[in-house]
Amino acid sequence: MTVPRKARAVGFNHVALEVGNIDEALEFYGKIFDFKLRSKSETSAFIDLGDQFLALQQGRRQSPDDGRHFGLVVDDRDAVREALTREGVQVLPGRFLDFLDPWGNRIEIVPYDNIQFSKTDAVLRGMGMTDLEKNESARKELAEKGMGPA
Repeated sequence: MTVPRKARAVGFNHVALEVGNIDEALEFYGKIFDFKLRSKSETSAFIDLGDQFLALQQGRRQSPDDGRHFGLVVDDRDAVREALTREGVQVLPGRFLDFLDPWGNRIEIVPYDNIQFSKTDAVLRGMGMTDLEKNESARKELAEKGMGPA
């Protein structure tokens, strides 16, 4: 019997969020994050994340997210916490830094230094972020998988 060939999932190209209004969404996210806009139309916008992107699409109709969320990797989680407080955005209870945007999309803020996910040196150079590093725990996890120095 032949084993069917399967594709291996290797990562994410983008995450798409439904929002009520593109301009309002860009204004909201611009108060929380420093980002480069890849492109924009009346019904969508694309926020550049180097070799990935966040797609905003007009037309959210479902109720706010509860457990469903995605983790957005940042270089400075404390700066996000400060921006959320400054803008009056409630941080959700729990051990992580989660919040709901005005359209009910739940976002968890994840610090780059503490996760296995890595940008290549070329991508970091292109983003002007060559100073990002991993903490000891993340380096150890990567090394155990053969994905980094010991």
